[in-house]
This record gives sequence, C-alpha cells and structure tokens, in this order.
Amino acid sequence: MKLSRLFLLLAALLAAWQIAIGIDGLESVPVLAYTVAFGVLLVACLLLIILGLGVLESPIVVVVSTIIPLGLSLGLVWEHGGEWRGPYALFATLGFLAVLITRSLPLKGKLPVLVLAVVHGISGLVIFLLPTILAANGTTHAGFALVGLGGALIGLGGLLLSFLKAGRPILSKETILNVLPPLLFLMTMCFVAGFRFG
Repeated sequence: MKLSRLFLLLAALLAAWQIAIGIDGLESVPVLAYTVAFGVLLVACLLLIILGLGVLESPIVVVVSTIIPLGLSLGLVWEHGGEWRGPYALFATLGFLAVLITRSLPLKGKLPVLVLAVVHGISGLVIFLLPTILAANGTTHAGFALVGLGGALIGLGGLLLSFLKAGRPILSKETILNVLPPLLFLMTMCFVAGFRFG
C-alpha cells in the first residue's frame, strides 16, 4: 500500500509540474485543455492517496475520469489537427455531456456503456495515434511519440477498470488495484516527457 501511494504521489507531482511549467508557448485552447486534464489527474491521484483505491467504485469517477482523455485529445487536435479543431471541440463537448447525462440518469440497458466506450475510444485513439504519427513522419521530434505511449497506457488502465466494473475482470480485482498506481505514474511520466522532449 505504501508503494502504491508513492507511485500516486509521483504521478501527482509530475502532473503538477506539467501544469506549472510544462505547458508553455501554446494557444489558449490547448493550454486550457491540458491544464484541465492534468489538473483532474492531479486531483484524482491525491484523492486516491487520501481515500484509497476504493474511491474508484464511486459512479462520479467515471464522469470525472472522462475529462482526462477528452482534455488531452482536444489539446492535441487543436495544436496539430488543422481543420479538425472545430469538429473535435464539438465532439469533446457533446461527448462529455453525453457521458454526464447517461451516468446521471437511471438508464437501463447498454446505452451508458456504449456512450462511454465511444467517447473514451475515440479520444484514446487520438491520444495514441496522433503523436505517434506526427513523430514517425518527422512533423514533431521523435520524443513526442511518448505522448502516444502514455495514451496506450491510459487506455490499458481504462480497459482494466471497465472490465472490473462490468463484473468481468481480465485480472483479479486485487491485481488491477495493485497495477493501477504504477500504471498512472508511467502514463503521467510518458505524457510529461513526450510534451517536454517532443
């Protein structure tokens, strides 16, 4: 448990550094999007340290955790997406509202899961693919691919939690909860390093 808290603390410190120093010289929309995403990550890590990993059972976590991939992907598209800026900003706004509404209302069936899967799936693919492609074709420095790796790690964490919440865990609950803090740290480290050296 102490090791888990250490990983969460390191992730929180990296997120705080990214907010304070790591986002420089960008337009206002990417700065806002990245600040909100890393701010939510920082608060999430601190809450996990204070309240323990049991807080992941709360339904509000699903809604709040959606802000991280949507914020990061919006910032990336706004920086590098050209004519896709407007449509993606609309998707991010409507996607967050859709997750909020489907998680707030007592809806039965698969609609809440489907909405969450679409929103997280698209934003996760953007975070993974866009930096990887930009680094591979030489548009950005090769180090920017680390942001894509961070996207893959956030996707893996989300997948593990989704299957756990659906009652069909890939790994045991204990294993997932033990893996999550180091995964959050590695993900945050990849994001910070990718933005710094990309």
